[in-house]
Amino acid sequence: MAAMSNSTQPDPQSSHPEATPAAKSRSDRGRVTSGVLQEAAGGLPAGEVLLSIPEAAERMGVGQSKILDLVQKKKILDTKIDGVRYLPARFFDDDGQVTRFLPGVVALLLDGGYQPAEILEYLFTEDDSLPGRPVDALHGHLAREVRRRAQAMALI
Repeated sequence: MAAMSNSTQPDPQSSHPEATPAAKSRSDRGRVTSGVLQEAAGGLPAGEVLLSIPEAAERMGVGQSKILDLVQKKKILDTKIDGVRYLPARFFDDDGQVTRFLPGVVALLLDGGYQPAEILEYLFTEDDSLPGRPVDALHGHLAREVRRRAQAMALI
């Protein structure tokens, strides 16, 4: 999982030695302005478009409790910034629904011992071998490749 780390120092508290200290905390110091993350936080890069729970519910056409249920069941991951829970907009397709392969990839990596911030960092980090970011590949023909890689990562 070398693509997840820009640091050569392993995080001693992580179950995965290649995880970076930035991935450790889901409540980092990032700020959200007009739905855009201003500083990297919780495994997400600066510039990422985020949705609050009410915004995500509106996009999906469901109640907020449905979104919270998806988060609680680890079908999708959230991050807390300044006490507010956000979901990356890239987790949703053009129809406002959760991208089809996302819950499976999240489950594989959680089962493999990865922390939510580590998973977010992996999904939102450029990977030249895909090419692009795994979260973007989940929207196209490379989604199965992302899932296959998640299976392999979970076994390591």
